[in-house]
Amino acid sequence: MADLNHIALFAKVVEAGSFSGAARALAMPKATISRKVAQLEEALGARLLQRTTRRVTLTALGRAYYEDAARGLASIERAKERIAASQAEPAGTLRITAPVGFGARKLMRWIGEFLQAHEKVRIVLKLTDDPIDLIGNGIDLAFRTGKLPDSSLITRRLGTSRLALVASPGYLGRRGCPQRIEDLKTHDCVAFGPSLDNEVWRLKGPRGWREVPVHARIAVDGSYAEVQAALAGLGIALLPLALIRHDIETGRLEQVLAEYGVDGGSMNIVYPSNRHMSAALRAFLDFIVVKTSSPSEQTPAQAANSA
Repeated sequence: MADLNHIALFAKVVEAGSFSGAARALAMPKATISRKVAQLEEALGARLLQRTTRRVTLTALGRAYYEDAARGLASIERAKERIAASQAEPAGTLRITAPVGFGARKLMRWIGEFLQAHEKVRIVLKLTDDPIDLIGNGIDLAFRTGKLPDSSLITRRLGTSRLALVASPGYLGRRGCPQRIEDLKTHDCVAFGPSLDNEVWRLKGPRGWREVPVHARIAVDGSYAEVQAALAGLGIALLPLALIRHDIETGRLEQVLAEYGVDGGSMNIVYPSNRHMSAALRAFLDFIVVKTSSPSEQTPAQAANSA
């Protein structure tokens, strides 16, 4: 079996272009490096390098071996960095962005718990429903919903939440509770978006998908404002259960036409390449993954899927 240290020396020779260059970079005797690379070739039973007095060149087998070895060595280095980061005490400033509704109603509470556990960490939180250029704005991590565009960012899906029809007890007391999906046409609804006109909800029920034109009395741009409109009794709203779970449990909102809704609303975390990740960011990522997998924090849809 090839010695990992010999493989690393071989890679350094290739990258330096010569045994002399590798010796200078590593502060090792040239003869030692040459001998260990020769031992690697002997262990593999193949010549990896063609040697001349001034430089070395890769053989065909050597090139293929180097490409695979370089990827393996890079993976080992990343693993070492992860271990070092996990052993370091989280400290420093994290810059995070999240949608307004999720940030105000859920993330803020989680951040409070995280900061209590890590006294040397500080957080700058920007709540916005607009996409932000993470790298250009120096953002360490973003929470984003829905379908994500292709990018060089690392993406991790936290879970999904069903969109459900809800209204306040006050509204339902005044207007009654819809019994059929067609009844939505006669109710006031909260529209999500910039317009009151031509609002159509596409909902999945026992007999498949149904499209229902609804009458919007108010249109809001942002999930937080949509929740507040529903709580204020302004109509029936179509909202993520993950966002309003506590409101339903405490009776501030009631679910209507529970057999209808929309599945698949997702929450993701995105961040730049995890190479050289700080201990603070890694600790926060681990914390969020634990929180979103906790039964007490799951949406009803997530809990049903994990049962």
